[in-house]
Amino acid sequence: MLFSVIIPLYNRPQEIKELLETLIHQTYKRFEVLVIEDGSADDAEDIVKSFEDKLDVRYFKKPNEGQGFTRNYGFARAKGDYFVIFDSDCLIPENYFETVNNYLQNNWLDAYGGPDDSHPSFTPVQKAISYSMTSPFTTGGIRGRKKGIGEFTPRSFNMGVSRKAWETVGGFVITRSAEDLEYSIRIRSAGFKIGLIPDAKVYHKRRTNFLQFYKQIHFFGRARINLYKFFPSELKLVHFFPAVFTLGLLFTVLVNFFWASAAKVCDVLLLVWILLIFFHAWYKNQSLKVAFLSVIAAFTQLVAYGLGFMQDFWKRVVLKRS
Repeated sequence: MLFSVIIPLYNRPQEIKELLETLIHQTYKRFEVLVIEDGSADDAEDIVKSFEDKLDVRYFKKPNEGQGFTRNYGFARAKGDYFVIFDSDCLIPENYFETVNNYLQNNWLDAYGGPDDSHPSFTPVQKAISYSMTSPFTTGGIRGRKKGIGEFTPRSFNMGVSRKAWETVGGFVITRSAEDLEYSIRIRSAGFKIGLIPDAKVYHKRRTNFLQFYKQIHFFGRARINLYKFFPSELKLVHFFPAVFTLGLLFTVLVNFFWASAAKVCDVLLLVWILLIFFHAWYKNQSLKVAFLSVIAAFTQLVAYGLGFMQDFWKRVVLKRS
């Protein structure tokens, strides 16, 4: 099977260099790489072309349209039987394509997703963010698992789509703001089989500081409401948890000033949650520093998502503004 790797790129030349370096070492060699520069001011043309003697790689430039439509641009030019989408801030384990190919040979999927993890080379902040996004004590625990809330839905940092599914369903119809979730749901609704390949993991850097992380997750919270406008049934109770957490955190602060007896209960519950995050992150990463930063990352993730979710829920669902 020939895989076509589609990588949208926007002002991240160093990231694409690191990603391509991991692809050189793949144990399964039947894949091509399409890097599509999405209107970047700081392009990676020279970097990508320096890999032409090591990889079957093609480089394209186009006006900025966002990652969804940029992936469509790649789909239309791909030669493979199966399209694989990576974010540019991923590192790919050397057995990734061998794992995916073997799985599909025995358990065919028309579209798949894989989990993400932190790499030993990541900074402590990146490891903490990775922990928070995959922890069972935050909403990230529903990502990359067979058992979760509702049906598994691939996400575009690590996602594959068969050529047949693409030819039938088409590409992305929105370019950002939950575009990958909308696409996955549409593929499933067309009758195609979707699933998780548990061992097809990638190392996902995400953001390098907490301010960038906050902005990204705030956008994710808003994107969940955007997805709701397409598929109302996809809004589950778990998606309200960050908003409930954020309101509960505000309530805890207020009762500490005005209601001492209630404050004790709230403080104990919050402390228990913090300790669970801290010790679980310590166990997972074997680092006290990462464990401490993981607590900050967890607060950042839930508050950012909660505020973004509430902002657009009020504006687009309650007030019915576009």
